[in-house]
Amino acid sequence: MNTVNNPAVVAELTNLYMKYEDALCNNKLEILDELFWNAPEVVRFGVTENLYGGDEIRNFRASRTDFKIHRNIYNLKVVTFSNDSASVTLEFRRIINGVERQGRQSQMWHHFSEGWKIVSAHVSLLPI
Repeated sequence: MNTVNNPAVVAELTNLYMKYEDALCNNKLEILDELFWNAPEVVRFGVTENLYGGDEIRNFRASRTDFKIHRNIYNLKVVTFSNDSASVTLEFRRIINGVERQGRQSQMWHHFSEGWKIVSAHVSLLPI
């Protein structure tokens, strides 16, 4: 049976996303690595970078010095498909160089034998 938005799976993914958000905002690299699929097929499109594969994503994060993000998220949407795939989308606001910016984020998650992993991610800022 193909169940969209099984409440238990939505709750599990929402909790995992909040773990990701905390790790992102506080530069917890080990947790970020744990949550991303470590495979050549994983993709992360950032505001200024296109990263392909777990190594590129990990190296990008490790090269930032004491990088912390302070942002407010809203419109968080978690949509699950059966019990092994999900999308997470949200909007955020943050101050960059003294200017409030609005951005968007989307992630695709898949449930592997070792647990849920982000298999694709995208972050973008709206024009000023």
